[in-house]
Amino acid sequence: MVRIVVFDSGLGSLSVIKQIQKQFKCSIIYFADSKNYPYGKKSIKLLNEITLQTIMTLQNSFKPNLIIVGSNTLSLTLNSRPRNIISVLPPISEAKKITKSKTIAILATESIVKSKLLEKYLDLFNTNGLKIFKINASALVELVESGKFYSNPESCKTIIEKTLSSMLIKNNIDVVILSSTHLPFLLKFLKDVFPTVTFLDPSILLAKKLKRKYSNQSKKRNCLQIFTSGNIKLLENKLEHLGIKNKISKLT
Repeated sequence: MVRIVVFDSGLGSLSVIKQIQKQFKCSIIYFADSKNYPYGKKSIKLLNEITLQTIMTLQNSFKPNLIIVGSNTLSLTLNSRPRNIISVLPPISEAKKITKSKTIAILATESIVKSKLLEKYLDLFNTNGLKIFKINASALVELVESGKFYSNPESCKTIIEKTLSSMLIKNNIDVVILSSTHLPFLLKFLKDVFPTVTFLDPSILLAKKLKRKYSNQSKKRNCLQIFTSGNIKLLENKLEHLGIKNKISKLT
């Protein structure tokens, strides 16, 4: 039986876990690193330190077969990784297949948009003839982590429109990559505000890849354990709104 650990800041990678559990039944440990939220506004040097320290802690604590670095922000900072570490990265090849206007956008956190890491990642692909716009989506990430996406949906739509409208419409962008695992929680609002745009969730492709590799080790039912580096009660309240009532334990 495969033992999977997923980590991210706060609520982030629960969207990744949801997609994995749709594909096959498995046992997942989720580490919500709320103490270090938001990853997206920290320096690249500090993000590297957080990533390496967290991976070491999770390896020692749980001895997993697989650790998923759920944060796109952290994933882009990894220079090298052991075989059992998987990153969640923007699906550029998929976006290239879908776009008709040959113009796409990547919604990423402030740290990534301001750094050269995303450019280095894009250099791995043949992007000739493709226009790619990087958009700072940290304000949208905050809509999720603050709980506004369930407590004030109309305000969410207004902020989404204000943040994205000018860039998407002006540049005829028809495909947008959600390069933060917080953003799929806003997918309904994004589609309502921009019905002609295709929004790509990287975790869907990751989940399908894992299914191909581990479906023969599928369990009878899904199992989820949750740990946090932050305030347990605060996380419990947020998860309750998502219909998740699992016990949460502290991990530092």
